[in-house]
Amino acid sequence: MLDLRRVLASKPKPPQDVELTELWTPWGEEIVSGEKDLTSAFASHPNPQMERAAWTSLDGTWECAFVSAPDAARAWRTATPPERDWQPIRVPFSPEAPLSGVGRQLRPDELLWYRRAFEPPALGAGERLLVHFEAVDWACSVYVNGVPVCDHTGGYLPFFADVTDALRPGPGANHLALCVFDPSDAGTQLRGKQRLARGGIWYTAQSGIWQEVWCEVVPATHVSALSVDARLCEDGSGALVLLARVVGEGTLIARLSDGGREVARASVRSQGAREVRLGLALPDARPWKPSDPHLYDIELTFGSDRLRSYCGFRRVELRTGEDGAARVSLNRRPIFLRGVLDQGYWPDGLMTAPAEAALAHDILAARGMGFNLLRMHLKVESRRFYALCDRLGILVWQDMVSGGGAYGAWHTSYKPTLFRASWSLTSDRGPGAARRLAADDPAYRREWRESCAETVRLLRGHPSVVGWTLFNEGWGQFDARAACDDVRALDPTRLVSAASGWYDQLCGDVFSVHNYFRPLEVWRDPARERRAFVISEFGGVSWSVPDHVSLATSYGYDAAESGEQFACEARALLDQALSLRESGLAGFVYTQLSDVEEETNGLLTYDRRVNKLAAGE
Repeated sequence: MLDLRRVLASKPKPPQDVELTELWTPWGEEIVSGEKDLTSAFASHPNPQMERAAWTSLDGTWECAFVSAPDAARAWRTATPPERDWQPIRVPFSPEAPLSGVGRQLRPDELLWYRRAFEPPALGAGERLLVHFEAVDWACSVYVNGVPVCDHTGGYLPFFADVTDALRPGPGANHLALCVFDPSDAGTQLRGKQRLARGGIWYTAQSGIWQEVWCEVVPATHVSALSVDARLCEDGSGALVLLARVVGEGTLIARLSDGGREVARASVRSQGAREVRLGLALPDARPWKPSDPHLYDIELTFGSDRLRSYCGFRRVELRTGEDGAARVSLNRRPIFLRGVLDQGYWPDGLMTAPAEAALAHDILAARGMGFNLLRMHLKVESRRFYALCDRLGILVWQDMVSGGGAYGAWHTSYKPTLFRASWSLTSDRGPGAARRLAADDPAYRREWRESCAETVRLLRGHPSVVGWTLFNEGWGQFDARAACDDVRALDPTRLVSAASGWYDQLCGDVFSVHNYFRPLEVWRDPARERRAFVISEFGGVSWSVPDHVSLATSYGYDAAESGEQFACEARALLDQALSLRESGLAGFVYTQLSDVEEETNGLLTYDRRVNKLAAGE
């Protein structure tokens, strides 16, 4: 039966143009007070699966300028930097984030410029300097000393530029600049939960550089990209495949070690190829699992290039349980997924965690509350986050970033809420469906496909990542069956949830439902004999903790009046979900790990200072 009280409480409200109350995490507070600098806040290597010994952070104080540009969608590639109105900004935080020191929203009819002087490391004969950008939202042109070195579109994935030929000799001679365009939800590009008019389940839009900038020197002959694919075979052996994109010709040598002891070695000659493939076998691999997140070290040599990486051997699949229901299996043993939704937002950094320790805090907090899985919701997080999940031992179900046109409330909210039958009867194929689900822009569909493939390639080396969610609640959904086939072809080692929430297309490994408004139960799946039933969102109990919220208003599905009531109701919902295991439930994802702006249904407060689930203890 539909719970009309909860439905009415969750009814979308017009956004209110109200300033957020200043709220700081402990890590953000350390940065603004000067107690900790960015170098110590982000101390480990930005790309943990492709480490070279020497790298230089380019985070810190830059300058930025906002420039009016009615034709910004075209001008970002050819615009010239302004002569005045520059102001300091703390990179890697977006100008909208308090930690940036700017506090200014980029508008769709503006361009955002960045600049800074930098001293490149000394280069030896034939060496190259690469400048890496972990994420820039959304489109940018990069310049060194006024020379264009690369363009990039896509706000959630890393890229780099070889800037060697644009460098100038001498101290103080080199300058790095970016021109950024980001229409936020005025465009159709991938944007996740960002909106210019925040409110309810939609959060403050952010722009520009929002992950780290760094540089490294590489030899003329070097590895430019690395893909790590480690699998636990049915007989318990480990199979490791390395796919390296290389510059120059040479021999790629890989050494696999366990606690400093070499356990496997292999080599292959590039013979002029741009990509080389190398396989290693391990007869008795120690499996990676949350209770024992065992990792192996990888050392790579290509000419004079030296790299460090790592891998974990594990096997994820569906197996039929004794009750005939499909169950998730990890390393040939059933595992019940106890997940929590992770939005990855922070009051002082927005989509940027204020420190690496903040990411570790959230992972450990989730583990401490009894969860074994994080559903990373509609964003690609820092590469350090996935490395921490690998090392700390928690599973990750990764969403693809959503986009498309403006979402119609009827098709993405009201119809599926009121009529559950629509969940399996709504097609996402053809022009009419694309129009109804805000996916009718061909440029958006192209970007989604490309970004989906790049996300899989980026994260498939992380043993913690066990599944992909392609579309959420119909937002920009199109042809989920074809997308599911594409992802399985790229990565057959993980499970796929093609449509999370509703508008299931009878494909993928998971029948993934959102249930906020009905009694928790396992529903009949038209393809149940081959898919696991997962309640991929539920809960949503709200409690605003005084002095730990961003807004006087709050949004949730069921408001608690005290910490004790909140903890009691949240625990009761979690117990109800856990009890459905005997009825065929393969897992659940509770909403959500932390409060975000107007949403106060987190188990942690937005500033991460209060564990609300512990309030009733």
